[in-house]
Amino acid sequence: MGVLKMNKVPFGPTYEEMLNPKKILKKVRNKALKALKEDELDPINLFNITWKDENNEVRKIVLPKELTGVDANIVVMLGKGFPSGSHKVGPAYSTLIEGCVDGDIIPGEHTILGPSTGNFGIGVSYICNLMGYEAVVIMPDNMSKERYERIQKYGAKLDLTPGSESDVILTLERTYKLKENPKNRALAQFELFPNYRFHRYVTGNSAIEAVKGIGNGRIAAFCSAPGSAGTIAAGDEIKKKFPECKIAALEPYECSTLANGGRGQHRIEGIGDKMCTLIHNILTTDFVILIKDEETVQGLKVLHDGTNALKELGIPEETANYMKELFGPSGICNILGAIKMAKHLKLGPDDNVVTIATDGFDRYNSVIENLNSRYLEVEDFVVRRWAHDIFLGQKDDYVYDFRRKDAKQQLFSQKEKDWTKFGYSVEYLDSMKNPEFWESEYSKISYYNEKIKEMR
Repeated sequence: MGVLKMNKVPFGPTYEEMLNPKKILKKVRNKALKALKEDELDPINLFNITWKDENNEVRKIVLPKELTGVDANIVVMLGKGFPSGSHKVGPAYSTLIEGCVDGDIIPGEHTILGPSTGNFGIGVSYICNLMGYEAVVIMPDNMSKERYERIQKYGAKLDLTPGSESDVILTLERTYKLKENPKNRALAQFELFPNYRFHRYVTGNSAIEAVKGIGNGRIAAFCSAPGSAGTIAAGDEIKKKFPECKIAALEPYECSTLANGGRGQHRIEGIGDKMCTLIHNILTTDFVILIKDEETVQGLKVLHDGTNALKELGIPEETANYMKELFGPSGICNILGAIKMAKHLKLGPDDNVVTIATDGFDRYNSVIENLNSRYLEVEDFVVRRWAHDIFLGQKDDYVYDFRRKDAKQQLFSQKEKDWTKFGYSVEYLDSMKNPEFWESEYSKISYYNEKIKEMR
């Protein structure tokens, strides 16, 4: 077995193999690991779509408590080890492969559309390169230049819409217009359920594995900033294993759509899209937490350039150097949300909070350059102050409890407002208020596991 072919298009792993790569034939897995280091455009890299490293351990870091200032263990799963440098490649592949299985996407006939603010678009461009499809990524025109460069490097065309991170609704409108051409097929991350299935099964179960041997081995809280609201679906699976786990959705303070309908501009690339996405399971969201966008960029500066400041906090130099490349702004946002959640829930040293770093620093040099240009001073003493204020001084403010029925209804109303204009009926949206809807969507994983194996 290699990467087997259907109509000359490679078929990659099942959901089960993405969760448990040791179930891939050893010679295929070894070849894939070699290609990950030597040839990222070899289609065998499809078999590297997993949270696991070469030792089949979840890629993660337990943040130093000298940084977080809380007793709880904050465990960050690291997405930069995925092919293309972000875990968004997982839902991009899952959405494309399910379309292939269902016969909705045909090689040589269809062009793939990828509405995105960056990482999903990079994933779409990368996966389409490996699987032999033409791709067009639709995204706002005010994102980091590194994202555009990576997308074009992998071969996709760019179709830019006005605005920034908070204007992703315009990319959806543009995507719906392009879908009028029957040659185009959209990997619509905000509304297609392969995204939900990937993260609930692969990310959720990987998170459960990630806390083994840490604290009490359970997860007290899972924090994720919704962009598409795919990653936060991991919380559905975590809650099955640990019913006491609280799920927190993080938003920019400047674009607090879920919390209170706010729709301002912000700079946290990858999150906060002025909507409640279709695949967001509102039923399992317990809290909404607001994070200030400038703090995420300042926090990124601290971890990337502030080795001396981190050493003064008591963090070993080796650890400080290791953390330099692990995070982007959305990862810092998730860390700050995890600190807030640990403080709000008054968690202790046996408790674990899990969150995600979607990507690494490699696509954000321009963000730091912009930060440096906006401040008169970014010397060590400024970075030291930021380290204390942003991490150790993080408060449990702007934490909204959404466990009440009326709060849930607020989110359902937001979803209805956002999605009826794209042709979804109120009856369909109302069906999402029943847990059975989500279990039915999730149960399709077994079908796709079998069909992917059969067709490759």
